[in-house]
Amino acid sequence: MDSTTNTPNPIENVVIIGSGPAGYTAAIYAARANLKPFMFEGFQAGGLPGGQLMTTTEVENFPGFPEGLQGPELMQRMKDQAIRWGTEMVTEDVTHVDLNQRPFVITSAERQVRANSVIIATGATAKRLGLPGETEYWTKGISACAICDGATPIFRDGELIVIGGGDSAAEEAVYLTKYASHVHLLIRTEKMRASKAMQDRVLANPKVTVHRNTVGVEVYGDGNLMQGLVVKDTVTGEERKIPAKGLFYAIGHKPNTELFQGQLDLDEVGYVITHPGKAETSLAGVFAAGDVQDHEYRQAITAAGSGCMAALEAERWLSAHDLIQEFHQANPEAHYEVEVKEATPATTEATFDPEATKQYGGYALRKLFHDSDRLLMVKYVSPTCGPCHTLKPILDRVADEFAGKMHLIEIDITVDSNIAQQAGVTSTPTIQLFKDKELVEQLVGMKPKSKYRETIQHYLS
Repeated sequence: MDSTTNTPNPIENVVIIGSGPAGYTAAIYAARANLKPFMFEGFQAGGLPGGQLMTTTEVENFPGFPEGLQGPELMQRMKDQAIRWGTEMVTEDVTHVDLNQRPFVITSAERQVRANSVIIATGATAKRLGLPGETEYWTKGISACAICDGATPIFRDGELIVIGGGDSAAEEAVYLTKYASHVHLLIRTEKMRASKAMQDRVLANPKVTVHRNTVGVEVYGDGNLMQGLVVKDTVTGEERKIPAKGLFYAIGHKPNTELFQGQLDLDEVGYVITHPGKAETSLAGVFAAGDVQDHEYRQAITAAGSGCMAALEAERWLSAHDLIQEFHQANPEAHYEVEVKEATPATTEATFDPEATKQYGGYALRKLFHDSDRLLMVKYVSPTCGPCHTLKPILDRVADEFAGKMHLIEIDITVDSNIAQQAGVTSTPTIQLFKDKELVEQLVGMKPKSKYRETIQHYLS
């Protein structure tokens, strides 16, 4: 499918743009129908591969898991199931979609794919407030993902603020009490929108204070890190300061539909308009599932259900237009085991190998910092950080390309919190590069694979 070759690209039965519970479920159903779907999981645009559940801790309301499970684990299991049945998957952002020609053309930085049908599962992106000081202190105290960044050392034993009144805000407020001395939950109206169960959990927690009829006005700090938030009472108009080390947004999302503007019918907010009770869009052969078309329920289970609908409708549409090319697996019923990915143990004095490219933990970092003449790439991660899980295989492959010339050292900030604090880590994932014992580069958040490769090549040259 490489667009650089002279051979015309084959035409896919169905291309799924996006992942999450909607995209992965659509892939499972399409693959089981022998359509061999091609999926662009996404990478940075509009969030993470796996969607919003990659930034969720306990998922307690997804049927079949009475004990609950972590959001990233649920997404990994769905992804594994989609792959099992034959989905071809790439972790890339779609940069352009042409729905004005048939077959449809879907383009990323790496390839161009033609498809007879398209399922849109691009989800939604967390909103920001645009407060004064927000840009200055973003990743320096402000975050849209408590699950990703809550464990970073700068937030420990300090007061934190969460803005939002829904389930996500309530969940994040409770989660942050694991690390904070106290959490302030700001709600702009009198009532919380969260479910009764989540409201009860918040109100029963002595480490959470709910501030009703309260909005943020301005973030303040010392020029390096955030120090607090000016808030306003919407009833009295009174303003005051809440000193805090961190501010977390949980104020809703906007649909990721920029790719489809002018090509599909969207509502005034930007959600894809589908036919009532259907996944069909305004364009034949194009279907939408999940939060990109759902402004009412926005649950993992409803997203999965709409993914199923989209795949079934796509199969029927392809069949009705005699466009299906079936792909039969050699042994689809063969026993399949999901790989259990256990945490890599930290390097110890007994297991330390100075020649190994990939290293883990504080012992390896200290030894290599003082003794190695190679370029050091230190990756700071958190076990609950969805982006960290996504980034791991990408950075591992990049490091393998430079084997013998560099070391990639992974630091779990919940284990080696002192190292992370000394390094000034305020968000995960954070990448720091050291050359000749000097910090030469820092990259916060996920970047394209090419960025990591080019940065390494620059400092090796």
